[in-house]
Amino acid sequence: MRCLLIVTALSAVLIAACATNPLPPVAIKIPTRPISYLQEVKPLLEKRCTVCHSCYNSPCQLKLDSFEGGDRGATKKSIYNTTRLKTMEPTRLFTDAKTTAEWRKKEFFSVTESTVADGFNDSIMIQLLSHKMKNPKSRGEYKPEVDDLACSEDRSAVAGYLEKHPNGGMPFGFPPLKQDEFDLVAGWLYQGAKGPSVSEQDLLETPKAADVVEIEKWETFFNQEDPKHVMTARYLYEHLFLAHIKFGTPTLEYFELVRSRTPPGNPLDLIPSVRPFDDPGVSRFYYRFRKIHSTIVQKTHMVYELDDARMGRYKELFIQPQWLQQPHLVGYDPKLSANPFLAFEQIPPRSRYQFLLDSSQYVIMTFIHGPVCKGQIALNVIDDHFWAMFLDPDHDLSIRYPGFLKLHSERLTMPIEKGSDLEQFSAVKNSHKKRVIDFYTARQEYYTALNYGGLGYDSIWKGNSASDAPLLTVYRHFDSASVHKGALGNLPKTLWVIDYPLFERIYYSLVAGFDIYGTMGHQLAIRLYMDRLRIEGESYFLDFLPPEKRKEIMQSWYVDTDLEKLHFAPSALPSGISYQTKDPKREFVEHLIKNEFNGAEIKFDTANYLQAGEDYPALPLKYETFDDYLRGFRAVTKPGMPFVALVNGNNSNLAYMRVRVKEGKDVVASLVVNRWHDSVAFMLGEEKQLNSNKDSVEFIKGMIGSYPNMFFDMKQEDIPDFLNLVANFDASEKDLARFSKYGINRSDDRFWDTYDWFQKRFNEDEPVRGGLLDLNRYYYNAE
Repeated sequence: MRCLLIVTALSAVLIAACATNPLPPVAIKIPTRPISYLQEVKPLLEKRCTVCHSCYNSPCQLKLDSFEGGDRGATKKSIYNTTRLKTMEPTRLFTDAKTTAEWRKKEFFSVTESTVADGFNDSIMIQLLSHKMKNPKSRGEYKPEVDDLACSEDRSAVAGYLEKHPNGGMPFGFPPLKQDEFDLVAGWLYQGAKGPSVSEQDLLETPKAADVVEIEKWETFFNQEDPKHVMTARYLYEHLFLAHIKFGTPTLEYFELVRSRTPPGNPLDLIPSVRPFDDPGVSRFYYRFRKIHSTIVQKTHMVYELDDARMGRYKELFIQPQWLQQPHLVGYDPKLSANPFLAFEQIPPRSRYQFLLDSSQYVIMTFIHGPVCKGQIALNVIDDHFWAMFLDPDHDLSIRYPGFLKLHSERLTMPIEKGSDLEQFSAVKNSHKKRVIDFYTARQEYYTALNYGGLGYDSIWKGNSASDAPLLTVYRHFDSASVHKGALGNLPKTLWVIDYPLFERIYYSLVAGFDIYGTMGHQLAIRLYMDRLRIEGESYFLDFLPPEKRKEIMQSWYVDTDLEKLHFAPSALPSGISYQTKDPKREFVEHLIKNEFNGAEIKFDTANYLQAGEDYPALPLKYETFDDYLRGFRAVTKPGMPFVALVNGNNSNLAYMRVRVKEGKDVVASLVVNRWHDSVAFMLGEEKQLNSNKDSVEFIKGMIGSYPNMFFDMKQEDIPDFLNLVANFDASEKDLARFSKYGINRSDDRFWDTYDWFQKRFNEDEPVRGGLLDLNRYYYNAE
């Protein structure tokens, strides 16, 4: 025992000797006036810190998009933990704790508190900012979402981290703050890192007068007590819980629809359920609107407008029609609630489907922008570029014959009915794969039996107004994605046609029922389920093409993949279209867009789309007219351009380009790189499915996506050289020097001015639907 004590004591001494000494406190330029968080600090944090620290993927869960987030601090717990075997306790800001003390109990630690005064500060924030000021040059690779950031919780841990990563100060891998910016943040920290005053906080949380009127009207609608209104409100809420609600007023303020234990007119008592269909735990609850006062960030900004026209539409769809059953309340049994085809079976499927169609871009965006779509593993279930269309309600047999949904309700169940604790083995072997395949097969047989003449152009939904989005473009930017109204880009490899059962399952499995805090098994089951939904969407599109072409085209989308193992089941329907060319896919698309979508204003992308018979032009010899520039951009969109083939890293998929024109407003565009996949049927080994010789780049007007990987800045007269570089890039020192002339590296002294310009322009171009761009995935290599 004595020897053991001696060894233990010696070990303690050695450990203490090896421990990193804390960093010394930072000397502060003591401010001579009170510093305002709202007027001075918050705008600075937004453009230098919130750009990486917002939403679920904030490093160390440090959210700096509000004072409450900064005050909550950071934690070592990672939300995106792909090996989690037990469900994680939710840590949603404004939801899962109300006070700083409550967050401390959830293992969050302060980054703003200091243990010293008298002209010094030793908070974690000041230590990291100060270190960057002293070591301004970024070197090496910076990947904040995957790097070992340590999430230091005290000065000793910070010192250890910086000793290991001497170029790891903040901003991470970017230029340091300017001296006056640093002094402002340091002074604020020195003064106690105070937030808004009581009156300022009231202004932040209180809606404008015009919105108050709208809130009263809409809360009255959502909280009527008759069964028809109750079930309508429940269905709407389950689809709008992620929305940033904007009322039909001139204000640029946004709200979220929540469930509360207290009625309108009283302080809100939030029901913090993880899923919108979870049991609220009380017999009577109320739908309320809560103002969003944190910074609007683009990656989670999904705007949904509620105005008088929308109110009328809801009544037209849900309140006025006769329901399939006498309207009645439905309980929150977990299995029942997780199946919308049973929970809402009394509501006519036509009403439900038309609601989804009216909001098609928003609904697909929830899957693209929602928490499920973070990272490569979640997104390699889709191709880099595809178009989605929708089956017209009059031709959707589940709408015409609702009994079909009732008959197959068990086959329409989803893995989400198992909750968040699914084990990994259960996810791989789960019974839902067989059910979804059985439904798909039965659906194809049903359409074959009842659609004797096949599906024609009239079977595609065309939209009812110019605001509708009957055709959507989805771009995958490796580990993020974006969705857009219209036919952007050239003809994609794959297309989807979505019917009501598919649309509802995409939403419930990937959005409403997805738990970002769930186990690896839960997330794996949903990822595997989405494989089946993708195959359905592609298959339903192929049903419009000649029967003899369907398997051939599907095989071209899944090279070296056994279609039988994919359970591909093309229907035996004849084609309802008499095709005139040997390329029915292109013929179908071009006829629709030229002749059928006029009401919804769907047009071809003139910069990128090549019509039948067109070929990629050569680079112009001179750039004198608009057509010359257009031809130049078209020339470099050809698949296999050397620049795109060589710059094929997973951090090189989306860039913004500024062109300083000689007259008028500077032009801004997005460069979207489409990585060619021979197949997306595999969850792992994605790199084996890539073919860089078929990669392409497309130039899209404006800024799309949320995570730019690179900024380009050039003058109008530089365009010929830039396009020539893209077309003939060989990675030589000369070409790399030309590239650095236009591309803004993350360590470039011009970086923050460049970022500020793009953010300002984005705010100008998209005042309602725009938000703060995210820099977590900016090109990682600092040079």
